[in-house]
Amino acid sequence: MIDTILFDLDGTIIDTNELIITSFIHVLEKHAPAPFTREQIIPKMGMTLEQQMQSFSGVEDVSHFVQAYRTYSEVVHDDMVQPFPQVLEVIEALHRKGITMGVVTTKNRPGTLKVLEMFGLLKYMKSIVTVIDVKNPKPHPEPVLKALKELGSDPRKTLMVGDSPVDIQAANAAGVWSAGVSWSLKGEDVLREYNPNYILHSMNDLYPLVEQE
Repeated sequence: MIDTILFDLDGTIIDTNELIITSFIHVLEKHAPAPFTREQIIPKMGMTLEQQMQSFSGVEDVSHFVQAYRTYSEVVHDDMVQPFPQVLEVIEALHRKGITMGVVTTKNRPGTLKVLEMFGLLKYMKSIVTVIDVKNPKPHPEPVLKALKELGSDPRKTLMVGDSPVDIQAANAAGVWSAGVSWSLKGEDVLREYNPNYILHSMNDLYPLVEQE
C-alpha cells in the first residue's frame, strides 16, 4: 500500500502552465532570433529553466535569458497561478489519512516555497527537493532518491506523481511507483509512452491507491 506520495509542482498540482508559456514567449520574442509558439514550448516543459532556454536559444550561456524570465514571471506570478481542481481538498485528506508527502521539482527553491505557501500546501510537504538541491535534476533519479532519504520512506510504498516524461523517468529509475496526470499539457498519450504505473484522471484517483490492501 502506498504510504508516501511525491508530487511534481508545475503542471501537476499547481497550474502554472500559462505563466510559464507567457513568460517564455515574452522573453524569447525579445532575445531569440525567431518567435516561439506554445506548441514549441510545451514539449520542453518539465526540464530545468536553463535546459529549456539552451534548447530554445541554441546558446550555452543563458544567464541573461533566465534573469529576464524570472523578472517577468515574478511580476505576473500571483495573477496567473492556481491549484488544479481537487488539489487542496485531496492533499488535506491524504494528510489526515497519515500519508507522507513531498515535492520533487525542477523549479528553484524560492519559487517553490512561494507557491506552496500561497495556497497553504507548504505545511503538508515533509520534503521539498528543488533543482538547486541536487547535482542531477529529473529525469535522473537523484531528486526522488533524495526525497526518499529525507523522509525515510520505502520506495516500494512510494508514488511519484507528475505531468512530464521526466517525472515518470525519474520515478521509474528510482524504483518507486509512477503516475502521470491526464491534465498534462503534453497529453496522456505522450505520458503513456514512458510506462507510468498509473494515469490519474483526477486527484481523487489517488484515494484508491492509498487505500488498497
